[in-house]
Amino acid sequence: MKKIILVTINYVFISLCLTMKIFSQHTGLINKDANPVLISRQFTFTEGPAADRNGNIFFTDQPNNKIWKYDVHGKLSVFMDSSGRSNGMYFDSKGNLVTCADEKNQLWMIDPKGKVKVLLNDFHGQRFNGPNDLWIDRKDGIYFTDPYFERDYWHRKGPQPEIKDEILYYLPQGKTMPIVVDADLKKPNGVVGTNDRHLFVSDMGVGKIFKYYIADDGTLKNRSVFVTDLADGMTIDNKGNLYLAGRGVTVYNSHGKKIRHFDIPSAWTSNLCFGGLKRNILFITASESIFRMRMNVTGIR
Repeated sequence: MKKIILVTINYVFISLCLTMKIFSQHTGLINKDANPVLISRQFTFTEGPAADRNGNIFFTDQPNNKIWKYDVHGKLSVFMDSSGRSNGMYFDSKGNLVTCADEKNQLWMIDPKGKVKVLLNDFHGQRFNGPNDLWIDRKDGIYFTDPYFERDYWHRKGPQPEIKDEILYYLPQGKTMPIVVDADLKKPNGVVGTNDRHLFVSDMGVGKIFKYYIADDGTLKNRSVFVTDLADGMTIDNKGNLYLAGRGVTVYNSHGKKIRHFDIPSAWTSNLCFGGLKRNILFITASESIFRMRMNVTGIR
């Protein structure tokens, strides 16, 4: 009888601890009165937000072929005209902005002064479908997705893509050719990783977020469905919560439990990242607009 009572008490205690952990992840995200704050509505379609080491945020207005900067003091300015129709972006450890420049289906590296270096032109002679989003690991290796979304500004040899599959690639630091890390995806889009060597990829073709373990050489294993949801871009906070952009912003904790949803007054929320001096500003790109929210959590690098 004593044994049964002890087992029951232990079970209740463990359940209570897990509940408290999930509850703390849920309630600690933002101030209860916080709402998305409109910064500006002067764009055509915003994408690719990325924060530099100082917390300044860079994002694209892809139809207008520009990269904008929103600094830590709230000032908006154009960082680059003729940006290669950049889409997803991320900063490497040296302060270079790496972009998915899908005007010519390339991967670019832009230094702090705006000088461009083309990192990738093709995959073994075949033109990429259109690099869409990327994430850079602590070794400066680059994971990027390559779905096919036909653009009216493309000039291709034929009506069909040269690469049949829509692939997740990894470009190790210093290499000139990426490796395929997952070719079994329908339409990969957003990608983000964690400090504990996990990678998340949104497959918009099946409406699922996949989770992987990152091996020492950058390859991926142990793929599993993390959640079933539709997402464009994604980001992660220091509590392990995963933020999905799409129909507003939806937040899942590290166990895959939905804990929050934020409505964004826009047709489509394309992407998001943490920035600001304390990395506690959630910056949201949403069609013709950009928004910010002050959070009680921070982003990770």
